Amino acid sequence: MDLSITTLIIGAVALILGILLGKVIFAANTKKQVEEAESQASKILADSQAQAETLKKEKLLEAKEKFVQLKAEHDKEVMQRNQKIHEGENRIKQKEQSLNQKDASLERQLKENEGIKENLNRQIEIVNNKRTELEKHQEEHIRRLEKVAGLSADEAKKQLIESLTHEAKSEAIALQQEIVEEAKQKAGKEARKIVIQTIQRTAAEQAIENAISVFNLESDEIKGSIIGREGRNIRAIEAATGVDLIVDDTPEAIILSSFDPLRREVARLSLQRLVSDGRIHPARIEEVVEKTKRQLDDQVMEIGERTVIELGIHGMHKELIRMVGRMRFRSSYGQNLLMHSRETANLCAIMASELGLNPKLAKRAGLLHDIGKVPDEETELSHALLGAKLAEKYGENPAVVNAIGAHHDEMEMEFVISPIIQACDAISGARPGARREIMQQYLQRIKDLENLALGYTGVEKAYAIQAGRELRVIVEADKVTDAESDKLSFEIAQKIQTEMTFPGQIKVTVIREKRAVNIAR
Repeated sequence: MDLSITTLIIGAVALILGILLGKVIFAANTKKQVEEAESQASKILADSQAQAETLKKEKLLEAKEKFVQLKAEHDKEVMQRNQKIHEGENRIKQKEQSLNQKDASLERQLKENEGIKENLNRQIEIVNNKRTELEKHQEEHIRRLEKVAGLSADEAKKQLIESLTHEAKSEAIALQQEIVEEAKQKAGKEARKIVIQTIQRTAAEQAIENAISVFNLESDEIKGSIIGREGRNIRAIEAATGVDLIVDDTPEAIILSSFDPLRREVARLSLQRLVSDGRIHPARIEEVVEKTKRQLDDQVMEIGERTVIELGIHGMHKELIRMVGRMRFRSSYGQNLLMHSRETANLCAIMASELGLNPKLAKRAGLLHDIGKVPDEETELSHALLGAKLAEKYGENPAVVNAIGAHHDEMEMEFVISPIIQACDAISGARPGARREIMQQYLQRIKDLENLALGYTGVEKAYAIQAGRELRVIVEADKVTDAESDKLSFEIAQKIQTEMTFPGQIKVTVIREKRAVNIAR
């Protein structure tokens, strides 16, 4: 319908164009032109009709193709829907089949359960009958036992209860002892663990101070000025400081000898001032020594204040701070007292933290535990009791006072931190390198180490080297095999651990060498 309307419109347009063209040609005042215009109009009309027919055919073909395409898509959708419906029907059929099977199995189980229930009921009846018979036999048996034993059931029960109670008490006591022993072992393990962790978390210096100091000189010519005429200067220095001056062939050095590090420090600083000043005579020596002592007192106070600040301790009395500073110039068995006290304080704080106690209080007690070794005046009290007295005098906490006085068991321990101070004091003093070892003890330990190895069969020689940190054992190749060498090394190491006390560790090396010797003649 649309194509015919379009064709008519095109024809009408062409007709109108022809009429207009004819009028134009007619207006040209020639007949020929009118005829040509008419012929052209006819031609245009024919062309328009032909184009309209062609366009009509094309539109019809497009409409047919569109219809075919839409029909194919519709058929495809219908087919897919039918397929889905078929699949759904199949699933429903499968579910129906499975449900039917389950119903059948449930019916069979119900029938089986009914049979089982009947069997159980019959068995229960049998068991009840047998229980009744058993109770009758038991009563008869009890009556017979009562006749044979001459005791009633209550009396026998009472005796049985008494015997069981006695046996249970014995077993309970034994079990209690086992539990106590196990608790002690666990407590010992935990204590060792805490001590080891505490030691591992503390880094301590290994330096050991001696009883001498060396004063270095720019040249040996100054030695004469220090000695003075007929030795008057050196005698004045020794008298003022209490230190022995050893002037020997050592180049550019003078040795200061005294058991008191504080005196040696006074002598060293005084000599340093005298040498730099150049005026060395008895009056000047006494003046410089007195001035040095006063300055050293200020230095002692400064050392004490710096120590308590570094350890984070606050509110300590000035006299106690001064005593802490004096520890820098004291030693105990070759171990510097201040270093020992600082180390003990850090150990105490770590151990107290591990045990859930107050670390600051423990650190305070650890720092002050040896203040009795640096008193202003000598007394007959032990350093632990004297230290507790001084701490109490200057207002320290009662727990700190008790820990100081009890760290050598000279006072009863009343607070939990007291055994911590005692343990950390022992750890600091007993660690390898903390204190000097007496030469005779060292030589005896080395000799015992070698003799221990020589006691084994097949050992030819034994040498302790590296200051006793390694033991080399030479065995006879004919008597000891390679496998026995490994065993011998292990046995010697185990015996050293169990029978000897030694710092650090000892490496045991067993050497087996086979030598083949022949002589050519």
